[in-house]
Amino acid sequence: MSERPHAATPKFKSQEDYLMSERQSAVKSEYLNGRVIGRSGSNRWHNLIVSNVAIAIGSRIHGTKTDIYIGNMRVRLKNNFICYPDVVFVNGEPNFADPANDLLLNPTVVIEVISSATNSTDKTQKLESFLALDSVKECILVKEDEMRIEHYAKQNAKQWIYKIYNERDDVASMDSINCKVSLAEIYAQVKLGQSQLSSSAVN
Repeated sequence: MSERPHAATPKFKSQEDYLMSERQSAVKSEYLNGRVIGRSGSNRWHNLIVSNVAIAIGSRIHGTKTDIYIGNMRVRLKNNFICYPDVVFVNGEPNFADPANDLLLNPTVVIEVISSATNSTDKTQKLESFLALDSVKECILVKEDEMRIEHYAKQNAKQWIYKIYNERDDVASMDSINCKVSLAEIYAQVKLGQSQLSSSAVN
């Protein structure tokens, strides 16, 4: 999720037209109920957090049957929504919409980096779409401008456990991919206000 408000004016088209156009475009856009919504760029801290997450978790799941996709994998959700999550994990065999292998249907864990500037309606709508997808077991929202992680873990189709992590030594446990990661790792080298964090790995 881009940390800035969407940059482009929504345009209306079919999902098929969107995919055809998107596959040929150098600029990424998301799709929601016929609207094509341009994505804005991401800043230094957003990119550092995404990299930290990918490195920390990727090093732990190396050799397992879990795929990791960073930033550029389109994911089709319910509610006629196609988006590019910041980090996506698939536990087991990934399923795609067609042989192009660029429209994922079964994410297991979705991680989005957000900020105070992220539109609240956009955040809520996207979160609800993530949680509505049967394959999603965990959804994690990481704030880029404060130390705060919101973690949604599925118990059943109608029940999720909601946890907040907001201390440097807190450890987020992603049971669906059998992985733990500390906030110190996620926010390594990221400046929050006047402070800068260093990494402390979870053993």
